[in-house]
Amino acid sequence: MNFELLKNLEVPSGKIDAIIDTDTFNEVDDQFALAYMIKSNDKINLKAIYAAPFFNDNSSSAKDGMERSYEEIIKILDYMGKPELKSIVYKGAEQYLPDENTAVESCAVDHLIELARQYSPEKPLYIVEIATITNIASAVIKAPDIAPNIVIVWLGGHALHIGDTFEFNMYQDIAAARVIFNCESPVIQVPCVGVVTHFAISKPEFEYWFKGKNELCDFLVNRVCDAQSVFEGKPWSRVIWDVTAVAWLMNDNERFMRSEIISAPIPEYDFKYATGTKRKLIRYVTYINRDALLEDLINKLTE
Repeated sequence: MNFELLKNLEVPSGKIDAIIDTDTFNEVDDQFALAYMIKSNDKINLKAIYAAPFFNDNSSSAKDGMERSYEEIIKILDYMGKPELKSIVYKGAEQYLPDENTAVESCAVDHLIELARQYSPEKPLYIVEIATITNIASAVIKAPDIAPNIVIVWLGGHALHIGDTFEFNMYQDIAAARVIFNCESPVIQVPCVGVVTHFAISKPEFEYWFKGKNELCDFLVNRVCDAQSVFEGKPWSRVIWDVTAVAWLMNDNERFMRSEIISAPIPEYDFKYATGTKRKLIRYVTYINRDALLEDLINKLTE
C-alpha cells in the first residue's frame, strides 16, 4: 500500500463525500445509523444509499432482505422529511458472492463503479459499510481500478481476541470479506463483539432521550421496544452497532473511539481469522467512548 493509501487510514479532515451500504430491515441499529449520517451533513456529503442483502428471521432470502431494506430506507427518509434523497437510493445484490472472483450484478454496484471513478487516492470516496460487504466486493471485482479510490469503514467481524469471525455481517459472505481484506482499498474495521458491544443503550435511556422528540425518534423508539418486547418486565439494553461506523468519519481527536494500525486479518471459511505480518495494513478500532458518541447521536436525531 502506497503512502497516499496509508494516509487514508486516518480520520478525514474537512467535509467528505460518502455513501452508506445498509441492510436496514435486518434489525434496529441501521435506522439509527442512516439517520445519524444524514443529520451529520456538516461533515458528510451523502452521495448514495445502497440496500444490502441479508437473510435471517426478518427475511425469507437474501433477495427479500435487500428488498425489505430498500423499503425501510424509503420509510426512514419519509420520517425525516427527506424525500429528495430517494433519488440516490439504489438496490443492491440479490444473493451473496458465489466465489471470490465473481461479482453479483446490481444497480448499486454499477452506480458505485461510476461514482468511484470520479475520485482518487488523494480525494477518496468514503464507504460506510454496515452490512454484509457483497455490494462493495462486487464492485471491486468488476472494476479493480476503483479500489484505491475508496476508503471502506466496515462494521464487520468480531474483535481479534474473541477468536472467531462468526459475526452476521461477515459470516453471510466470507468470500466478499476476503476480497475486501485482500484488495487495495484502505479499510477501517470496526469489530462487533469485544468492541462495539460497549455502545449499548438501556430502555429508560431510549425513552428519556428520544421518545416524543419528533416523528423519527418515536419511530426508532417503537422499533427498539418492539424488538425487545420479549424482555418485558426485565432490565435490558440494546447495542446500536452501526452508529459507530458512521462516527468514525467524525472521530477528530479520538472523541468517539480509539484505534490502531495492524496487518489485515483474513477471514477464513472455517470462521477463524488467519493473521500474518505480510498483509496490507488496516486501521482497527479498539475502544468506543460510549457516552460521547451517545450524546452526539441524541443531539443530532432530536434537533
